[in-house]
Amino acid sequence: MLKQRLQQKLLQKLSPQQIQLMKLLQVPTVMLEQRIKQEIEENPALEEGLDEQDEVEASNEEDYEDAYDDTGEDEISEEPEVNPEDEFDLSDYIEDDEIPTYRLSANNTSADDEQKDIPYSSGMSFQELLLSQLGMRKLDDREYLIASHIIGNIDEAGYLQRDIHALIDDLAFNQNIQTDFKEVLRLLRLIQEFDPAGVGARDLQECLLLQIRRKTPKTQAIENATLLLEKNFNDFTRKHYEKIKKKHNLSDQELKQAIDEVLKLNPKPGNSVHDSGKGSHFIVPDFIVSINEGELELTLNSRNAPDLRINRTYSEMLQTMAESKGKVDKRQKEALSFVKQKLDSAKWFIDAIRQRQNTLLVTMEAILNYQKDYFLTGDETKLKPMILKDIADIVNLDISTISRVANSKYVQTPYGTFLLKTFFSESLQTEKGEEVSTREVKKILQDCIEAEDKKKPLTDDELAAILKEKGYNIARRTVAKYREQLDIPVARLRKELL
Repeated sequence: MLKQRLQQKLLQKLSPQQIQLMKLLQVPTVMLEQRIKQEIEENPALEEGLDEQDEVEASNEEDYEDAYDDTGEDEISEEPEVNPEDEFDLSDYIEDDEIPTYRLSANNTSADDEQKDIPYSSGMSFQELLLSQLGMRKLDDREYLIASHIIGNIDEAGYLQRDIHALIDDLAFNQNIQTDFKEVLRLLRLIQEFDPAGVGARDLQECLLLQIRRKTPKTQAIENATLLLEKNFNDFTRKHYEKIKKKHNLSDQELKQAIDEVLKLNPKPGNSVHDSGKGSHFIVPDFIVSINEGELELTLNSRNAPDLRINRTYSEMLQTMAESKGKVDKRQKEALSFVKQKLDSAKWFIDAIRQRQNTLLVTMEAILNYQKDYFLTGDETKLKPMILKDIADIVNLDISTISRVANSKYVQTPYGTFLLKTFFSESLQTEKGEEVSTREVKKILQDCIEAEDKKKPLTDDELAAILKEKGYNIARRTVAKYREQLDIPVARLRKELL
């Protein structure tokens, strides 16, 4: 049975402009350029270039210099008052018609300008390299198709990730080729003779064996290394050296020489051949921190502050349509609505870019002041405990906003380029009652492991005891957690033969 009733609700919703700003805020520098390019392609009312304010300021500077040269007086006319209501006027985003053409088309580039293009060398891809070697072998059409299919299932690291039985099924269903295990294995063995050595292996053990068997001349160290990989691979990976020495009657020196030969091998042979432009990862910092005469200087990457403006043709079109006093038909109304929508969208996008720039600067300045001792010295032990709420309280922004900035932005410092979120850490209390950053504890833990005796690596219990002596009362399981976060293996796997 239907019933009518009154219901009062209080809802809080984000406006489209706020949603757009939040999305732009979490975009890193490299993706921001793509986002701006996409917006310019989709919105004809938006274009690159300086806005009116910047151009007028430059024009005023030239007018002032000309007046000073002519009169010898430094009289400056009074500036017109700015009406607060005109702050978001459409004219703020439109270029000035009276600007000379030569100023808009001048090429003011120099050798010191930032180069945004990354040159890539052209070359043969990994798959193309294998297929080119396959073409040099005497194979019939059927064998070539099977071998090509095998190569197509080799990943970028050089490994065959698909099982041979699955390859047989794929060939039967996709290419109508009936084959068997013996034939596929024979062609796989053929591919494993290709360069780089180790390609086509099905696991790490096979990959290393393919490489060690190609080494010449066959010295005793290579023979022992082959023995390690063939007969004692599991014991070798677990560093059960005493067991291996006893089993094969090897001395410490012989075992060490064999291990050295294994360490020269490439566990991912495919990575030695990269596609053009692939395999090389570049980090574009959003912020640049430098030290000038003992003071920190923060600059925002110029890619975060692009010059955008509204297309004047569209703004004049809207003004002409609005001033027309004649009768407006349906088509003209649709055109007017379209132009107004594109102009509003362009204005909102420009405002979002500006707000993004301001938010980034304010947040980074707060982090810079909070961790000033670290940025001046680069000593990780001077990092203070800092959580998102600390910065949010300083800049009067929401924690989610700070999180969006910290999770995707990089800062270039004199000590390296880091993700912002690495400077955030929980606090830990020492025996003296002082609060220190967990980053400080991890740094001390890492230093202890680097200075340990590699023949007898420190266990987690021993590391916890050392930290306790230094005033950090940490449980063994916490030490293990920090060690794993630092990508440091357990003591048994850190053991080395010296």
